Amino acid sequence: LWTERASWDSHWRDIAQYQMPRGGRFIDTDTNKGDRKHGNIYDNTAIFAHRTLASGMMSGMTSPARPWFRLGLSDKDLMEYAPVKEWLFTVADMMRAVFYASNTYNSLHQCYEELGAFGTWADFVQPDFDNVIHHYPMTVGEYALAINDKGVVDTVARQLQMTVGQLVKQFGKAKCSTAVQNLHDRGTLDAWVPVVHMVMPRADRDPTKRDSVNMPWASCYFETGGNDDKYLSESGFKRFPALCPRWVVTGNDIYGRSPGMDCLGDVKQLQHEQLRKAQAIDYQVNPPIQVPTQYKDQANKRMPGGVMFVDAAGPGGGVRSAFDVNLRLDYLLADIQDTRERIRGAYYADMFLMMANDKRSGTTATEIAERHEEKLLMLGPVLERLHNELLSPLIDITFERMADAGVLPPPPPEIEGKDLNIEFVSTLAQAQRAVAAAGSDRLLGTVNTLVQVWPEVRHKIDAMQVIDDYANLFGVNPKMVRPDEDAKALADAEAQAAQAAQQGMAMAQAAESAKTVGDINPQGMRDVLGLFQGYNSPTATEVA
Repeated sequence: LWTERASWDSHWRDIAQYQMPRGGRFIDTDTNKGDRKHGNIYDNTAIFAHRTLASGMMSGMTSPARPWFRLGLSDKDLMEYAPVKEWLFTVADMMRAVFYASNTYNSLHQCYEELGAFGTWADFVQPDFDNVIHHYPMTVGEYALAINDKGVVDTVARQLQMTVGQLVKQFGKAKCSTAVQNLHDRGTLDAWVPVVHMVMPRADRDPTKRDSVNMPWASCYFETGGNDDKYLSESGFKRFPALCPRWVVTGNDIYGRSPGMDCLGDVKQLQHEQLRKAQAIDYQVNPPIQVPTQYKDQANKRMPGGVMFVDAAGPGGGVRSAFDVNLRLDYLLADIQDTRERIRGAYYADMFLMMANDKRSGTTATEIAERHEEKLLMLGPVLERLHNELLSPLIDITFERMADAGVLPPPPPEIEGKDLNIEFVSTLAQAQRAVAAAGSDRLLGTVNTLVQVWPEVRHKIDAMQVIDDYANLFGVNPKMVRPDEDAKALADAEAQAAQAAQQGMAMAQAAESAKTVGDINPQGMRDVLGLFQGYNSPTATEVA
């Protein structure tokens, strides 16, 4: 594994040297070394752009401040059942609480930093008694990977340093090599020992047994250069316990490509230009000079404010610059700015800071939203890969750990044996979905226009379904949207109440009319009606 990884090391070292100086561990003894590593950096544009990418991905994909995923079922009719909706929402909320209590979000931020710079990240997720899970993130150079026939990472080997005291405490003295035992007997507990932890598929297991050495994935610790015939520890996992996302993968490569790789040439050019700019300014401000020999010991007089006495002025007798430096700094600054913009673009910093960098006036909210969505679509393939290789495995592992710990609420009997689906509702994921919402918005706008001319077309739209689709699209709390049957019951009750009120008004009007009729003199009515009876019509005098 280390031999296959060796061709990547030099590239990763270059990236670390210019863009992430504290990242990467290519020598075992580099751990916890605070040596200054920024010596080759004259312009920190790449460092800030890289930091913006990591922060933007963190807030856009896995923000601790808002829900970024939810659980669902493939059976859409069952998803409309209120107890199922509430159980799925409660479990997802509990999982987010586990992430918040553990070191998940700290590890994810490191993940985005490593992915942006090196294109690959690795992290072990282990059970934890206090917080259900605990992450053990690694930096590039500490690990080596292998993939299966489907291109999915299924093997991780990690190099780490452990002290003699840590080895004996974790694995027991009998499991350690003779050299470690001797160091322990002499009391040299702080001596460092190289150790390898390897997780890989176990091909020779007995599937009928459920003990640790027959689980699908083997987990083995051994000393580098220690006893060749035994492990420090051998156990296993039911599920691959590592998260190994890649930014972009070319072909059947094991390791990923990154924005840091794409802009490495620009970063080196920027450092070179800044160095030459500083040298040009130095030449102009403090150029080398030619001085007659009689001024040999009067260097302090050549400083600002110094007084120099010259016997003979003119050629050969005075102090003058060795050569003239008249560099056009405006051209150099323009090229530096162009290089900076390319670096920021490679790290998507212009996208994440689009609102802050837009100095125009009169920009409409619609224009801003459309530009934002257009730029976010550029991250679409990366988001899909991170969903599949990072976030979905993380949620699966956490769900299993919570189930093993017995902290999940009992599920409704209707979903027994059903597979759960993971749906991502983060800001970046919703930006991808906004394209579908835009189509619905245009349809509703068109229908609203047609209704003005043909009112009957309003019956073509199922308003209840529109609300359900929008709620699902943007990950709204299911308790905010009533099931169809409850909404229909409320609508029927409202219609019945309106009908009863209308009937009440009609009855009141009828009663009022009856009262008016009751106030009329019956004898007078009979006298008037009697005038219209018979064969002859009454005269005007008779009617009066």
